Amino acid sequence: MTALASQRQAVILEEIERLGAVRVSRLVDTLGVSDMTVRRDLDVLARRGLLTKVHGGAISSAERSIDEPGFEAKQVRAQSEKDAIAHAAAELIRPGTAIGISAGTTTWTLAHLVRDIPGLTVVTNSMRVADVVLSSGRGDQTVVLTGGIRTPSDALVGPVAVEALKSLHLDLVFLGVHGVDERSGFTTPNLMESETNRALVEAGRRLVVVADHTKWGMVGLSTIVPLDAADVLITDDEMPEPVLALLREHVEDVVVARTPRDSRQPARVVDGR
Repeated sequence: MTALASQRQAVILEEIERLGAVRVSRLVDTLGVSDMTVRRDLDVLARRGLLTKVHGGAISSAERSIDEPGFEAKQVRAQSEKDAIAHAAAELIRPGTAIGISAGTTTWTLAHLVRDIPGLTVVTNSMRVADVVLSSGRGDQTVVLTGGIRTPSDALVGPVAVEALKSLHLDLVFLGVHGVDERSGFTTPNLMESETNRALVEAGRRLVVVADHTKWGMVGLSTIVPLDAADVLITDDEMPEPVLALLREHVEDVVVARTPRDSRQPARVVDGR
């Protein structure tokens, strides 16, 4: 490999590390070389396992995870982003509807807003979500908590939870995930949680996935559903634009929640395919 090629490839890796993903067209402009030269460089780096090629560009090699952090450990990560995502998600909920909320820290943040919406039926496999909604003391809300085995992230999972969900019909399901990846879809490290989340997804007419930018490139042990299964994906404005472009190829509606940089309420931007 020539010195010039190694220099180009170093720039490509720096761009991917900074942005999380790059498009061929951007690299052509940045490097001042042909489309074919960029694609050859991407092939070399992909063979070395330093990136993953996707349609029109490349993304960082996925970080695979089989460990499941506890709720408290996840709660402190990207909290302002989760707040913005939760506000955007709450805007999709209409009074008097039936919704499903999976376990997770982003969905737990959403639960604090859900408790103010009248007439809801809330189905969840999260004790923490159920506690938050019930704490409102509203007489016009119904909370259905599945049974099951408790995971480190305080989800109730397993055959009891799956059976509880099979006969239910929900208007919206809000799904929190461990990881997001083009090939692996929405994933979790826990096999039983994956099965339970699939049952929750199947109970809903529409699926809304809530995932901040740190989830991109993470791949848990088990796929819940592929990217195409989501009707809406809500993320934050730290998600790299090349990744957003890729996500829009799979998800009908991508919502980018602006994380507040000051004391103002978070603004939302809705992007379609």
